[in-house]
Amino acid sequence: MEFTTVGRTGLTVSRLCLGTMNFGPKTSEPDSHAIMDRALDHGINFFDTADVYGWQLGEGITEQIIGRWFAQGGGRRDKVVLATKVYGKMGEWPNEQGLSARHIVKAADASLRRLQTDYIDLYQMHHVDRKTPWDEIWQAMETLVAAGKVLYVGSSNFAGWHIAAAQEAARSRHFLGLVSEQCIYNLMTRHVELEVIPAAMQYGVGIIPWSPLHGGLLSGALRKIKDGTAARSGEGRATDTLAEHRGTIEAYEKLCESLDADPADVALAWLLSRPGVTAPIIGPRTAEQLDKTLGALTLTLDEDTLTRLDELFPPVGKGGPGPEAWAW
Repeated sequence: MEFTTVGRTGLTVSRLCLGTMNFGPKTSEPDSHAIMDRALDHGINFFDTADVYGWQLGEGITEQIIGRWFAQGGGRRDKVVLATKVYGKMGEWPNEQGLSARHIVKAADASLRRLQTDYIDLYQMHHVDRKTPWDEIWQAMETLVAAGKVLYVGSSNFAGWHIAAAQEAARSRHFLGLVSEQCIYNLMTRHVELEVIPAAMQYGVGIIPWSPLHGGLLSGALRKIKDGTAARSGEGRATDTLAEHRGTIEAYEKLCESLDADPADVALAWLLSRPGVTAPIIGPRTAEQLDKTLGALTLTLDEDTLTRLDELFPPVGKGGPGPEAWAW
């Protein structure tokens, strides 16, 4: 396993992050526990979850599954850099969502109980809250950090200017502020290259891409549909996206075949080569799927391949950060 640090911090994490959103809704608890054990066997020490995962209002099903895994002992908690999130709706009353100081502190305590731990390594704001001022948000986070309940703070789904505003507010309070930004980023969705990634790199914020395979479309979707083994890539929103971009996906899978590489490995290797990226989030539903993702760590894409990928999946505008991407 390869390791790196999160943004400008000294926190060391694996170059792949285990996403747990499937734990509960699509993966049973015993299988979820097996996947987490297998992740540690492979040296993956970075786990990501959220209080809303499990999708039963207020229950935190996925956090509970992880908590019961920690409770088995064996040094599991000490080995894991644990990231969870706050913002989503956790009840029917007005203050049970968002980023008010009240909800942040209450939600952190609830996550700690479900996770059966006394601290969260990386507490991420799941979405920007335009109603709550940054002084209030940072005061709440400072309270959690001072109590030892949270060690680092991250964001998710922020715009570039949100990152800048958050960091300047934190700086005025002599607080570390954001250390990571979790955003959708893959070959098919490159908008964050315009302003989010440049802002993150300017402020020493590590990028944690979610949906690195774009709902399975970059994992060999056409081959899997033909073989009858498609899961996410053969249903729902992915079906419409595949129909719209079928020619591109066909060309992509042919390129991967010419490289003798699995399409999922190529997509992950591309992300691992991008500036500012800490660790893409992988979301295996089985231990076998987890095993297969490790091939990305040994795959190096040469310049010709990177150029061809840019041709197949062009960056937004002229490419690179704004304003050059859309102006002279």
